[in-house]
Amino acid sequence: MDAAVLRSRTFDELRVGDTASIVRIVARDDIDLFAKVSGDVNPSHLDTAFAATGLCGHVVAHGMWIGTLVSAVLGTRLPGPGTIYLEQDLKFLKSVAPDDTVTATVTVKEKRPQRVVLFETVCTNQKGEQVVTGLATVLAPDRKVEWPQANLPDISVRRHDRYSAFIEQARSLPPMGAAIVHPCSPDAILAAIEVRDKGLFEPLLIGPEAKIREAANAAKVALDGFIIESVPHSHAAAVRAAELAVSGKVAAIVKGSLHTDELLGPLVAAGSGLRTERRISHIFAMDVPAYSKPLIVTDAAVNIQPTLEQKRQICQNAVDLMRKLSNSEPKVAVLAAVETVNPNMPATLDAAALTVMAARGQISGAKVDGPLAFDNAISPDAARTKGIVSPVAGHADILLVPDLESGNMLAKQLIYFAGATAAGLVLGARVPIVLTSRADSLRTRLASAALAKLAMAPQPLKELAA
Repeated sequence: MDAAVLRSRTFDELRVGDTASIVRIVARDDIDLFAKVSGDVNPSHLDTAFAATGLCGHVVAHGMWIGTLVSAVLGTRLPGPGTIYLEQDLKFLKSVAPDDTVTATVTVKEKRPQRVVLFETVCTNQKGEQVVTGLATVLAPDRKVEWPQANLPDISVRRHDRYSAFIEQARSLPPMGAAIVHPCSPDAILAAIEVRDKGLFEPLLIGPEAKIREAANAAKVALDGFIIESVPHSHAAAVRAAELAVSGKVAAIVKGSLHTDELLGPLVAAGSGLRTERRISHIFAMDVPAYSKPLIVTDAAVNIQPTLEQKRQICQNAVDLMRKLSNSEPKVAVLAAVETVNPNMPATLDAAALTVMAARGQISGAKVDGPLAFDNAISPDAARTKGIVSPVAGHADILLVPDLESGNMLAKQLIYFAGATAAGLVLGARVPIVLTSRADSLRTRLASAALAKLAMAPQPLKELAA
């Protein structure tokens, strides 16, 4: 049967016991779009914090959204096009949460004169539990109808609210000292002012003082209240930032107007004092409009071709950060091109090994699974279609990539094709290192600073020794 053509069943063709179903996964976009169209903006459906205090303890899908699934079966499957709804009663038995799978089924219960048909209607979740039951009364078609299915446009909700809770949480803590390395451009100066004014950092500006003041003049801002530590060039600024971090006078380091490799080279050098027993790695904290929650991609900037042991540490860095963001057990998808182990694809072997290592406690505080291809790591529908049974598949919080090249390409594709924003942070050193770009929005810069602040205990700027 051509899936693009809708076909009806006439009254005369219907038999008691005839049945049809549709299956839908409840996406966050479904809930938001229904709220927008219906005007039902009850925070129980939209606000995680509010919903957590309610009877269910979580966001719930609108009951009438579930009811529309019954309408969809009746109007497109059984009886199909030409059906006229006369009456529907619904009984709501259990709440439905985002990412639940709902199966809506209608069954012919009784045929009455004048083409009236009664249908038993039942909606169940992925556990087979009934969530909505009822009885529908319709007027069945009196003639066969075949009609092309409408080609609807793809619709998604573009939202950028993943960082809001992090920024507010960080602002509630006392400001901490941060070394802004070589802030010798107007953008870098404005970024320092922004994080100071938002109560995130107490910035210390390190670089050639004349260039810093020249940048402030170009930005048409004053540097009143800032401490400036003058050094001759960008390399010296990075070295001095490391010294201040090691001595405890700053609790974070922020990239100014120098290249990333200029900043990281002195900071991660063996003699910098910033190295720990943990591998230094980079994370992109992604706010992807089409994804229902924050997403970390790692490593996309530091480790070019990490070994299995380095991947374990990269994974643990990201997990530790996510746990500080109130995610007590983040889900880590170890990415590869396929979701099965292939001896000719080293990334799949590493992914399988990391899964076992997590199961045996070598990666703590997270659920880890791999290999997973990108689609079934982030899409419950793709995972279900491929028959993947996993606590991670379709719901990843962290994407652990095979190497820097794949991670960098993935992150930039999400930014430029999917409209994502990305806060950048380097972890594993004694203090977090904020990597920002001139192209970053104010919200991204604030998010990067907030993540750095949450990654460390609050530490106000100490007075510098003379």
